[in-house]
Amino acid sequence: MKIIADTHIHSIATGHAFSTVGENIAQSKKMGLKFMAITDHAYRMFDAVNMNNMLHASFGLPRIVDDVVIMRGVEANIIDYNGNIDVDDHLIKNLDWVIASFHNLGICEPSTAQDHTNAYMNIANNPYIDVIGHSGSCDYPYDYEKVIAECHKTNTLIEINEATFRGRPKSVPNCREIAKLCKKYGTKVVINTDSHFYAYIGKFDNAIAMLEEIDFPEHLIVNSSQERFIEHLKSRGRMKDLFN
Repeated sequence: MKIIADTHIHSIATGHAFSTVGENIAQSKKMGLKFMAITDHAYRMFDAVNMNNMLHASFGLPRIVDDVVIMRGVEANIIDYNGNIDVDDHLIKNLDWVIASFHNLGICEPSTAQDHTNAYMNIANNPYIDVIGHSGSCDYPYDYEKVIAECHKTNTLIEINEATFRGRPKSVPNCREIAKLCKKYGTKVVINTDSHFYAYIGKFDNAIAMLEEIDFPEHLIVNSSQERFIEHLKSRGRMKDLFN
């Protein structure tokens, strides 16, 4: 399986990441990617830069560098159990890619499965949020079936996060169960690396292997072909300046 886009990548604007945007672009080119998204953490993360300034500045980046399309994005933090995030609607509606994730770093502490489910249900119905990030976390259990069925209805992606296999191995069985339910409901997924260092970009071996083990339909993986990915962007009204 060929993955053509890595849409969860951090730069040094995320304080606990180590690579520049230029290094990330060069690695994306080396790995044969057609798209890469810059998705640094929004401001509630403990070491994030001033993300309002950063996100506004990202509009000064070229659209394409070395044949790689640069997507202006963010990994927004879920800040409460109503699914609110730490980026204003007026800003995220103009971005190319928005991931919403729970982080157990004093941002939104783990609660009950019901609370987490409520947050994700509201996120799935936020038209400006494209992806639910790394939701297999053991810290934030939720009603997988209910949320995944809702994401199918709202065309919200579930992320299959390669970094989970490396850094959160206890969460891998949850990711497998989530993937099986995405297959059941026809909910689309995106495979991402969640790279905090350039050398990880474009390397999806564990995530791909897991999906292949459960015979996951390739047509539900939006970044498994350039045509499929562009069609998804169009369906979400993203990047209209490139894809009408």
